[in-house]
Amino acid sequence: MSHDRPHLVRTPEEVRTVLDAHRRAGRTIGFVPTMGALHEGHLSLVRAAAAADDVVVVSIFVNPLQFGEGEDLDAYPRTLDADLDLLAPEGVALVFSPAPSTFTPETRRTTVHVEGLTGGLEAATRPTHFDGVTTIVTKLFNVVGADHAYFGEKDFQQQAILRRMALDLDMRTEVVTCPIVREADGLALSSRNVYLSGEQRRDALALSQALRELADGWEGNVDSGRSTLLGRLTAAQGIQLDYAEIIDPETLEPLEGVRSGDCQAVVAAWVGTTRLIDTMRLRV
Repeated sequence: MSHDRPHLVRTPEEVRTVLDAHRRAGRTIGFVPTMGALHEGHLSLVRAAAAADDVVVVSIFVNPLQFGEGEDLDAYPRTLDADLDLLAPEGVALVFSPAPSTFTPETRRTTVHVEGLTGGLEAATRPTHFDGVTTIVTKLFNVVGADHAYFGEKDFQQQAILRRMALDLDMRTEVVTCPIVREADGLALSSRNVYLSGEQRRDALALSQALRELADGWEGNVDSGRSTLLGRLTAAQGIQLDYAEIIDPETLEPLEGVRSGDCQAVVAAWVGTTRLIDTMRLRV
């Protein structure tokens, strides 16, 4: 059975024209912001939106503001035709894919910054990254005006920052966090996985395996758990560790001592020239 591709629009005005009609009819709008190169992880967000909302909107925009100097902006996969084909059976009403020249013009002077949560972890090596994310997501939220926006847990620091941003700025859009989708062997799905060679992909499994071992044996001892995680990933073949930390799931602050409540383990590492992240909830 063939399915029609979603309606593709390029300007904020087109988005508002289509979605205002849905709002007038009392329909709720679910929104999935992406940078394209869609995979099953993205589709799981689309399905979560479709299950909870009447109308589903997806944005596909490789955001230049969140890439630092020397990062892979030019090389980042851009597969709009394939993405539209993937979305065709999912009941998506609208795909918004603006041109960078108009959505991030050189004349822009406004940046959205979330204090506190944007320090450390990803920001330690990517200091401008989250300001780029929050600025563009604010624009997207303003354009779409969704009731709910769906993000994956893998980008753990990002979803916490966006949740705080939406709350602090009284945005109408509620940030909804959805579980990580993994390959059968445990590797977290990522658009950057296409960069991995066969050997590198096998090496990359050390991230999810180390997290799973930590979670399975977790008894609340943060210092011991962090030491074990660091040791496992530092010794792993083909992995250049960026960070491995155990944090408070809300404040993102590194923890210590023995904890009875939920903790979050977060890791980032280079596998060859590809930087991967992963995360797992730790419960006693």
